[in-house]
Amino acid sequence: MANRRWLLPEAIEDVLPQDALRIESMRRRMLDELIAHGYELVIPPLLEYVESLVGERGQDLDLRTFKLVDQLSGRSMALRADITPQVARIDAHLLNRAGVTRLCYCGSVLHTLPAGFNATREPLQIGAEIYGHAGLEADIESIRLLASTLRLCQLAPSRIDLGHVAVFRALAGLAGLASEAQEELFSALQGKDVPLVRELVAGAPQVARSALLALPELYGDRRVLDQAAKLLPDLPEISKALADLRRLADAMADLPLSFDLADLRGYHYHSGVAFAAYCMGSPAAVALGGRYNDFGRVFGRARAATGFSMDLRELARLSPAGTMRGAIAAPWPEDDGLHAEAARLRALGERVMHALPGHEGSWREAGCDRVLVRDGNNWIIESLKED
Repeated sequence: MANRRWLLPEAIEDVLPQDALRIESMRRRMLDELIAHGYELVIPPLLEYVESLVGERGQDLDLRTFKLVDQLSGRSMALRADITPQVARIDAHLLNRAGVTRLCYCGSVLHTLPAGFNATREPLQIGAEIYGHAGLEADIESIRLLASTLRLCQLAPSRIDLGHVAVFRALAGLAGLASEAQEELFSALQGKDVPLVRELVAGAPQVARSALLALPELYGDRRVLDQAAKLLPDLPEISKALADLRRLADAMADLPLSFDLADLRGYHYHSGVAFAAYCMGSPAAVALGGRYNDFGRVFGRARAATGFSMDLRELARLSPAGTMRGAIAAPWPEDDGLHAEAARLRALGERVMHALPGHEGSWREAGCDRVLVRDGNNWIIESLKED
């Protein structure tokens, strides 16, 4: 039988040098941008107890989470499928601040199933969260910061969809649907399966039925909000949700905003405004975010919260490749002068690698396109002439 130890599980892959360098460069630029806006970096652990990672609103995460038994405590543990609950725990339990707290993070997460065709099961999640402010100003900051971090990756958002989970919750309550029926309706609306929606709301009161059937068609520019005000019942929750979305539209008229009242991603997780960013070249959202007030309650302290996250691996795949300058091949150090010249070049941002004694092989294969050679008492850089 052939040795197959080099094979990796499905949808799990290595990141090779050129791609790894691009991802790392993007990670540094994005974290620097977040930190410049006052976000503090945290690094949560890769695994925790299941109840901490999944939480009370964990229906959306449960099926995506790998679980195992801790041999030290005998308790069920999980490999994180989303870093956001961990950051909420840090804010609520460890930092325990009274005012607004801004936190950012970047790390690998693991999913039991890929999110889509050709998606990895090990995304590199980067994100930012604001805790302690319930006003729309925090949502505006979050959405604007999302747009600016995407532009850093040369991926200006082509569309940012906004929705509000309060609309669906108010209509589902008006329809008198049991929790199981709400779950089915949620999935049908998310897939814009109008025939199934019609079947599921057949026994609901007419006003709720017609409103729920209208939701899949309520997407587009801000005129959708006026249309929704006419088609949906005049419930306080719906009126406030539409008012919030109008205020966001006014505050961010320079961004490519659109609205989708049937987009219920994170329905169990979010508590208000939800958003998804799209870029050219990807039919799927490249970043997701929204408000999730009171999530910290499971950690002993409820806090208003909003934020966003994205997969750095996917962003690197979508962003323009550009050209990466090669390294400089240098002789094995002969004297202090060569050491000093190599250090000077590295301080300028160059990559310099010394030839190990007995080195064989191609310098181009090693990533070099130039060579450091002695010219009298000086060192000069020449183009690599290796075939």
